[in-house]
Amino acid sequence: MTAPYINGQTIETDPASRTAVLNPANGKTVASVFMAKPEHMTRAIDAAYAVKDLWGNTTPSERELILIRAADILESMRAEVVELLIDEGGATFGKSQFEVSYVVGVLRSAAGECRRIMGNTIPCDTPGRFSMAIRRPLGVVGGIAPFNFPLILATKKVAFALAAGNTFVLKPSEETSLIGLKIAEIFDKAGLPPGVLNVVTGDGPTLGEAMYSDPRVKAVLFTGSTAVGRQIAVECAKRGKKFDLEMGGKSPLLVMKDADLKYAVDTATFGLFIHQGQICMAGSRVIVDESVYEKFLDLFVAKVKTLKVGDPHDPHTVIGPLIRASQCPFIASRIDAAKASGARVLCGGTYDGNFFQPTVIADVTETMAVFQEELFGPVCSVIKAKDVDDAIRLANNSRYGLTSAVITNDLQVAMRCAMELETGSVHINGSTIHDEPHGPFSGVKDSGPGREGGQWSMDELTQLKWVTIQRGQAHYPF
Repeated sequence: MTAPYINGQTIETDPASRTAVLNPANGKTVASVFMAKPEHMTRAIDAAYAVKDLWGNTTPSERELILIRAADILESMRAEVVELLIDEGGATFGKSQFEVSYVVGVLRSAAGECRRIMGNTIPCDTPGRFSMAIRRPLGVVGGIAPFNFPLILATKKVAFALAAGNTFVLKPSEETSLIGLKIAEIFDKAGLPPGVLNVVTGDGPTLGEAMYSDPRVKAVLFTGSTAVGRQIAVECAKRGKKFDLEMGGKSPLLVMKDADLKYAVDTATFGLFIHQGQICMAGSRVIVDESVYEKFLDLFVAKVKTLKVGDPHDPHTVIGPLIRASQCPFIASRIDAAKASGARVLCGGTYDGNFFQPTVIADVTETMAVFQEELFGPVCSVIKAKDVDDAIRLANNSRYGLTSAVITNDLQVAMRCAMELETGSVHINGSTIHDEPHGPFSGVKDSGPGREGGQWSMDELTQLKWVTIQRGQAHYPF
């Protein structure tokens, strides 16, 4: 499938509107994908709107069965999907295996939520009146997914929306359109009725505007840059739509003076260098207590130098290609600026094609771009903190607030961080990169509003309706 999937069919009208999908590792053409126009987005919304009531009134068991089937089908297609994640998205073999496993869990978790769309009864002051709050589907929901975890971040939106009884229109990243279409194929094989899920491939700004400007789309779910997320928020607010945004991040990992430094190094390495640092949750700022700062650096740099860079098909490769070569000079310019301001580049800092060497920069200060900007590459900034107060202050000195983590065995310090770090999640003695299908994934500040996962997705993707029933006849004053 290499063209938009609308109302259960592959749609293609103009062969000249195809664009090549290139393998980021070697530049070879993986496939060519049809680039849709705004009218195709409208057709997809037409299809989703036509069946919204039919799907919204299905039983929980019907929706549950399709989601469970989809999970089983994905598991049976594991090898094929892993290969596609590597070839289209530049993911390493290990990351691709993880992504498939996680999405199998997402689908099963969403299936379980079908039976847990719950309201409540409300005490009523009017004699004889019964009062309750119920949840109903929104109707048509639109989703815009990024390239970095294209299977997870698209399916998570789709699965919980379908579980809540909504129909869906997905706009995958232009760079990972094939994965978006593969999701449609999986649901089609699972028996999802035509029109319930539609996937429109093409240019983000053009198709995104056609999505959020259509009054029939009642909510827009987005993962991507803060700049684009803000624009979507404004456009949705103007039209009274719900929106759920997961935007940028500059997530801090705090290493306290009592930390097990080997464990801290392992945690920092995983939390930044998985998928070449192209993760909004990446622990790109490692804030280390000054008493263990140099020792941590020695151990950290030694480990980072062992990370294999190369062919993402090789199971031993840790650092694969960035999604696009143009990211490399941007990252290099930020590293050069940090060096000019007094930072030390302890390893890496160079690139070849789409491959950027894993990089550790020490003595980073708050005024440097590498402290404040999301680089979306394998670059770790290490910052020295005077004490716990200073570490928390440094961590919070960011426009972003997605995730954070702290390595400590001091319960008092751990709880202070849990309460005071300005992020949507805090992971104690774990990595900044942690998510589970049933957890409340979210951010604050410029990392975006909204909640995703489990019951929190169901709350976002339904509308609360107040219903009262009068027993007998009410008495009115006139």
